[in-house]
Amino acid sequence: MQYNFDEVIDRSNTGSIKWHYTDDTIPLWVADMDFKAAQPILDSLQRVVEHGILGYTKQTDGLYQAIINWHSSRYGLSLTAEQIVFSPGVVPSISLMLNLFTEVGDAVLINDPIYAPFVTKTKLNGCKVISSALVEKQGRYEFDLADMEVKIKKNRVKVFLLCNPHNPGGRVWTADELQAVLELCKKYQVAVVSDEIHQDLTLRSHTFTPFLSLAKGYEHMTVGLTSMTKTFNVAGIKGSMIFVKDKALATQIKQQQQLNDEYELNLFAYTVMQSAYEQGGEWLEQALVYIEKNIDFTLQYLATHLPDIKVMRPEASYLVWLDCSAYADDDKALYDALRDAKVELNSGIQYGEEGHLKLRINVACPQSILAEGLSRVKQALA
Repeated sequence: MQYNFDEVIDRSNTGSIKWHYTDDTIPLWVADMDFKAAQPILDSLQRVVEHGILGYTKQTDGLYQAIINWHSSRYGLSLTAEQIVFSPGVVPSISLMLNLFTEVGDAVLINDPIYAPFVTKTKLNGCKVISSALVEKQGRYEFDLADMEVKIKKNRVKVFLLCNPHNPGGRVWTADELQAVLELCKKYQVAVVSDEIHQDLTLRSHTFTPFLSLAKGYEHMTVGLTSMTKTFNVAGIKGSMIFVKDKALATQIKQQQQLNDEYELNLFAYTVMQSAYEQGGEWLEQALVYIEKNIDFTLQYLATHLPDIKVMRPEASYLVWLDCSAYADDDKALYDALRDAKVELNSGIQYGEEGHLKLRINVACPQSILAEGLSRVKQALA
């Protein structure tokens, strides 16, 4: 089936967080695609509705097998049903892991810049945020392992929250880079919680490596978090998975979930998850081709009209990291200028100090919308 990603679908007055405006603002911010979901997913939901009974639902053998097959065939990650724990979302899972691996006052290591909930959830769980800035080399981020080690040792860090692939920089960490992180964490007995929600959005010529696939002998201190929601643009249907290979740790996680009754998903989440992993591959392949074209379009537009913006081309996802320091000297003023031009991007400073004068733009939309949004960015900055 050929999908039409140029189709513009009116999302106003639908309760959409992305399209909540009362004016004609172009939203190029939150990680939510403006593409219709894959037809097999829509068909599976239709079948549920037509059945007419929406009662209590549990995971099925078919659902487990769909997840196992997807991750084995694409990433060589071997899983069993017992190693898959369901969760309402990756962010709730981060909080769950902090509950499990830390006590109030413990130190948690993150990188900077980083997805904002890494910081907020750490603080809300009573832990101390220890930040290690990523180093930009040849237009992409790298770990500063020496800095990470100093801070782990000095602060007695208990958990490293890893973003793999990285948000907002779009890095797909190589197996060698991840192996080096693993060795560092093993040295100081630091638990690794790897947020891998953008794994399936890895772009051509890059290879995603699940952190858990490297952690042999350290599985008792390692978990992987992922979801179908970003992959298939179904974020409104909550659902995610925790991958855990150590039996005792899996038991601890399930016991922790029982405290808050957070171990069940709803009927629609289970349905979407299974249909997506069984039949969504064709849609995803086409979506990635379109996204890459939009990335090229964005880079070419900015090079022509705003040539002093430094663009970090993503290796995964549809989120592009822009350094706008040549056009502004104040973060709020930069963001406000865009809003005045009726276009919204994510302000980089929300991702940490390294996000100063940077913006994150979401290019997963019909190219006609993207073109208009970029025109407004040009109006705001030029």
